[in-house]
Amino acid sequence: MRPEIVSREEWLAARKALLAEEREATHLRDRVNAARRALPWVKVETDYVFQSPNGPLSLGDLFQGRSQLFVQHFMLAPGSDHICPGCAAMADHVDVSRKHFEHADLSFVAISRVPLDQIEHVRARMDWTFLWVSSAGTSFNYDFGASFTPEQIASGAPVYNYGTSPLMAEDMPANSIFAKNEAGEVFHTYSAYARGNDSLFVPFNFLDLAPKGRNEADGVMSWVRLHDEYDRDAAGGSCC
Repeated sequence: MRPEIVSREEWLAARKALLAEEREATHLRDRVNAARRALPWVKVETDYVFQSPNGPLSLGDLFQGRSQLFVQHFMLAPGSDHICPGCAAMADHVDVSRKHFEHADLSFVAISRVPLDQIEHVRARMDWTFLWVSSAGTSFNYDFGASFTPEQIASGAPVYNYGTSPLMAEDMPANSIFAKNEAGEVFHTYSAYARGNDSLFVPFNFLDLAPKGRNEADGVMSWVRLHDEYDRDAAGGSCC
């Protein structure tokens, strides 16, 4: 990294020029957010049943008394012990954030295809307290574009992210939003995949402000680990 060194006056001129672009991006984001909220809804007709530590739960139960639900399709594939570090890094921020957004009528749940005992093992290791259920035996993750059959993967057809991306694994990064009306009916309102969820990976928001950016010279999210796998000395340790 070879930065251009300038006077304070020259820096201020460049910063003001960037500020204009930042404001334009903010206004664009506001318009996109409004368009997202205005999307039509699709009624969920399938009676999904999930396994939780407190027994079977319906999709409506996952709302936990609220009218909106955020679902993280957490990548844990049956037959594998691999824990997706990207999914985990996003999940690291949920318990703190939900102390706030739950009071704005939004619930959170993580849903994975593995059996509940495997979920509970990971939860205990990561020290998370949010609701996390198993969709094993249901088509839920497949129905909402987060999981794919071996046949779909073998076909090479780009069916991920609304048919814009090739497949790489049976489980892929995804998040979905649902709403419930006063009659208890559940509706799918939104799903996002791949880089559509960048803003939810909180470390990116910090790194994007720094000179090195996301520091991905070795590949996208190449440095991301589970939070108990980082070498504190190699990363610079702690100030206290």
